[in-house]
Amino acid sequence: MVIDANDVQAARSRIGQFIRRTPLFEVEAGPWAPSAPLWFKLEQAQHTGSFKVRGAFNRVRAALERGELATGEGRVVAASGGNAGLAVAYAAASHSLPAEVYVPETAPPVKVRKLRSLGADVRQVGRKYADAYAAALIRADETGALFCHAYDQPEICAGQGTLGLEVLEQAGQPVDTIVVAVGGGGLLAGVAAAVEGRARVVGVEPAAIPTLHTALAAGGPVDVDVSGVAADSLGATRLGDIAYNVAVRTGVGSVLVDDAVIVDTRRRLWERYRLAVEHGPATAAAALFSGAYRPAEGERVVVVLSGANTDPSDLV
Repeated sequence: MVIDANDVQAARSRIGQFIRRTPLFEVEAGPWAPSAPLWFKLEQAQHTGSFKVRGAFNRVRAALERGELATGEGRVVAASGGNAGLAVAYAAASHSLPAEVYVPETAPPVKVRKLRSLGADVRQVGRKYADAYAAALIRADETGALFCHAYDQPEICAGQGTLGLEVLEQAGQPVDTIVVAVGGGGLLAGVAAAVEGRARVVGVEPAAIPTLHTALAAGGPVDVDVSGVAADSLGATRLGDIAYNVAVRTGVGSVLVDDAVIVDTRRRLWERYRLAVEHGPATAAAALFSGAYRPAEGERVVVVLSGANTDPSDLV
């Protein structure tokens, strides 16, 4: 499975009226940021609080175009650590479609509450995303529902890639590098496909969940252990096949950061910029703030802050 820039352009045409064009925030040089030009893409301002709604709308809208669903008819099923489920529930509700969302028992309560507030039928199964995923697949097969993968379907990845097109347009100058956090790799795949030939993509992941790093070393996606502070949003057991193929094709690199650095960066983002984000997107920023990724002189870098469905009580 693979996607390219044409798929991302098609996704933008399909979902443009349903998503927000989120801000690109320029970061001044100083002790909190490298001296190179730096921007944050504030995707936490997206519907449901994360980038995931882009892919969910593309999947649902494409199914409607093909006649697999009709507004008010049919059912949508998803498995998620939280954000993908929120996105699918929102996209389904926007088309009067019922949604069942399977989440692990470890899903943050704030995300479970939001899922239910969107009208989703929430089923909590197992301790890991993989457990919820297996249950959701069985349910979709039994009912004939449209299954929305959290990160490894072409329409999902292409929808996420619309974020990359916005970045190139909003910067007002060429962008050299876009830094994204990696779990299953849907955002990585979409953005890398969208900006192929125009900017490079760096994937940052917790050292405790090195899905991309391990896949690149092994020559393909393999299972990894899942643990650590970012497991609720980056807790895929393995990198998606689409992400792997796009990463290899476009030369995406992997940077690893430790949990302590992720926690510190998340706090810095709040203290310095009043940006409350999850540990997942803080992972991307951590690569720069910790020096794990050092931009070259004058390198123009965009860090994607991909979501904010988090409990902010531990930021102060």
